[in-house]
Amino acid sequence: MSENSIQSGVPLPDEGTPWMLSVSELIDRPGASEELQVSWPAPAELAVPLLGVEKDSAMQVDVRLDSVHEGILVSGTVGGTLTGQCSRCLDPIKQDVTIDIQELFQFEFDPMVDEDEQHMVEHGFVNVEPIMRDALVSSLPFQPTCSPDCEGLCDQCGVRLEDAGPDHYHEQLDPRWAALANFVSDEATEETSSDNS
Repeated sequence: MSENSIQSGVPLPDEGTPWMLSVSELIDRPGASEELQVSWPAPAELAVPLLGVEKDSAMQVDVRLDSVHEGILVSGTVGGTLTGQCSRCLDPIKQDVTIDIQELFQFEFDPMVDEDEQHMVEHGFVNVEPIMRDALVSSLPFQPTCSPDCEGLCDQCGVRLEDAGPDHYHEQLDPRWAALANFVSDEATEETSSDNS
C-alpha cells in the first residue's frame, strides 16, 4: 500500500476490501473528524455502454469523515480516468474525471425513509463504493463524444467527416423515385437484350 497516504490516522481496510473505511474511532465522538487521501482500484462495471473507468485502474480518493449525532458524514472527491469510444466518429476517448461525493452514513435505521436511500455504519465501517458508483455513473453521458463539435461519420461511405472536408458529397436519390429508377433500369436492360438478339 505504498501509494496510500493517511492523514489524521484513518485506518485502511486490508487489500481485499478497498472502498471500506473504518470509522470506529469516530463513533460517539460528535465533532471529531478525520481525512483520508488514498489510491484505490476501480471496481468492475463502473461505466455506461460507451464510456467508463477501467476495472482495477487507479482512482484517487480524497475524503473527510465527520462524526455527527446521527452518523458519519463522508464528503470529498474521487478521481479517475475515463476510457471509451466516441458515439459519432468511433474514435477512442481518454479523459480524466473528478466527482464530488457526500453522504451521511447513519448509526440507526430510519423506518420513515426508504431502505434503498439509506447508508449505514456497519460493524464500525462505511462502504464508500455505492455512493461513488452512483455519483460517477449518473454523471456519464450515454452518447459521449471525442469533442463537442465532432461531425461523426458519413452515413453513405463511413469516412470521418472532419477528414473528408467541406466538399464531401454523395448524390442521393429521393426514395420516392427509387422504385421508378429500378423500373427504368430493368426496361433498359430488356431493350438491350432484345437488340442483341
